Amino acid sequence: MFVTLSMQRLPLSPIFLMSPWRNAMAGLLMLSCLASCKRGAAGPGGVPQAPTPEVTVAKPIAKRLKDWDEFTGRLTSRKRVEIHSRVSGYITKVSFKEGTEVKAGDLLFTIDPRPYEAIVERAEAMLAQAKTVSELAGVEAKNATALRQGQAISVEEAERRLKSATGEQAGVRGAEAALRAAKLDLEFTEIRAPIAGRISDARVTEGNLVSGGNQNTTLLTTVVELDPIYCEIEADERSVLKYREMHKSGERVSAMFERIPAEMELINEGTWPHHGEVDFVDNQINPATGTIRARAVFPNADRLMAPGFFAKVRIPGGGEYDGVLIRDSAVGDDQGSSFVWVIDAEDKAVYRPVTLGPLLEGLRVVRNGLKAEDHVVVLGLMSVRNGAKVKATLTEMQPTAVPTK
Repeated sequence: MFVTLSMQRLPLSPIFLMSPWRNAMAGLLMLSCLASCKRGAAGPGGVPQAPTPEVTVAKPIAKRLKDWDEFTGRLTSRKRVEIHSRVSGYITKVSFKEGTEVKAGDLLFTIDPRPYEAIVERAEAMLAQAKTVSELAGVEAKNATALRQGQAISVEEAERRLKSATGEQAGVRGAEAALRAAKLDLEFTEIRAPIAGRISDARVTEGNLVSGGNQNTTLLTTVVELDPIYCEIEADERSVLKYREMHKSGERVSAMFERIPAEMELINEGTWPHHGEVDFVDNQINPATGTIRARAVFPNADRLMAPGFFAKVRIPGGGEYDGVLIRDSAVGDDQGSSFVWVIDAEDKAVYRPVTLGPLLEGLRVVRNGLKAEDHVVVLGLMSVRNGAKVKATLTEMQPTAVPTK
């Protein structure tokens, strides 16, 4: 500290000049200036020294790691059925509660059965008539055989009776088939759930006419199976080629030949709570998108996941390896390259370039550049300079906050 004393030249009183306190006052003034200079201790060149920066450091967590590749997809139902009527008629009853779980075979809709009951009765009568005619024709054919042996009838008449008996037997079979068809139509007036799952709302209510058959049929409702549930994803061509090369080298099996593990999270979840497996890969790349369709299956016992949800799926991207984990906030960026500050044995900061991997359990994977015994700066990065001494405080390498999706 430099102290400049500016004193105006003033005439001094002879009494002051002759005062015995003159030398004492001058000495006190000089001591005060020296004390002020000492309080602002200067470094080289007279510049005050800055205090030693205080930082927090932590050791990386060494762990056996596995890389994951992430893909986006949509949840789909393993089974989805649109309920249509096989016969036409008026709805007389809706027997389910909308939006609830139904079991296979549960009654859903009832169509007025009376017209089909009448058709069944008519088919039964026609069958009885056909059987009577067939029995009469059989008796005539049997008699024709005996009469022909006695030459009581001509050959043509005998053959006519035999053929007539055969034709009447065919008529019986046709009547039986008509009766079975009529009974099926009568059975189809009760529309039952073909699968177990969650049912939608009733698109048609009591009193409405529905159209059955094979064309222009009326949609009554839908049922989707929820457990297990599928997630369909699209894998890019580069990833597909990587997986096939790893399969050739034996590093990782391909999902084309065996099921591989998969993990999933919804948009409001983290830490990949759903565990399943990839059970299907399509047989060709889509040339329009350059991707191939794949499917993962996950349990859904609580039925909380539903078709249509957006989801993220990750699958193993390679074999296991030894790596370290650090806080993501400890990583700096230097023109596109990543680095961290490491404190050496002399408490000096060292610039350390690193190769990063994905986030895992809230921590960043470091593939290269760090060792488990290094002390990495996790707090106070802005005050660190390369080669400068710091005052370090050791803490645990834990994430500051688990990221939420």
